[in-house]
Amino acid sequence: MNAVEVKNLSFKYKDTKEYVFKDVNFSVRPGETLAITGRSGSGKTTLCNCICGLVPRLYKGELRGEVLIFGENIKNLSIADTVTKIGVIFQNPSTQLFSPTIEDELAFGPENLCVDREEIGLRMNEILRIINMEDYRHDNPNNLSGGQQQLIAIASTLMLKPSILICDEIMSWIDDEGRAIIKDILLKLKKDGKTIIVVDHENENLDIADRIICIGD
Repeated sequence: MNAVEVKNLSFKYKDTKEYVFKDVNFSVRPGETLAITGRSGSGKTTLCNCICGLVPRLYKGELRGEVLIFGENIKNLSIADTVTKIGVIFQNPSTQLFSPTIEDELAFGPENLCVDREEIGLRMNEILRIINMEDYRHDNPNNLSGGQQQLIAIASTLMLKPSILICDEIMSWIDDEGRAIIKDILLKLKKDGKTIIVVDHENENLDIADRIICIGD
């Protein structure tokens, strides 16, 4: 069974005439890293939003086709089930961080899913070790560098233990050193069995992928 299967997917936003994309088909195997590339405006982010269920829950429009997550239609998954199966990290980390400390930031998601406090603490210790930021747990995320903020955005997503990770141009706001750190973390997550979708238009950021698909003309 594929981790993600996109079947004949087409979408256009409400009150627009043109489709963002039409009849898109691809699948992602469990534990695979797939890169999606294409020019700006080709629909990469919209495709991600379809895969994780933000379309049509948040972004309205005409959606045709299917997105299957481990064989189940994304439309049939509750929000709680969706966020524990698919984690999304966006381009600008500052839009995802709003708590006064890193500990609060990492605890927010699992607390809202009523995860046991002891389990939250165990997850937090493990994830801070993975991103090598144990010493920053009491810091304010707003005081971190862009690269460090992106690591915390990754960590907060991992706190929900998703099987699938969607990374939407997450290396565009950081320097070469930060990119190398994030690539290393993604490779470790792949080794641990995570399914990863990396969206980027820079070829140098796609070298960690098993396969690359291009959306657009």
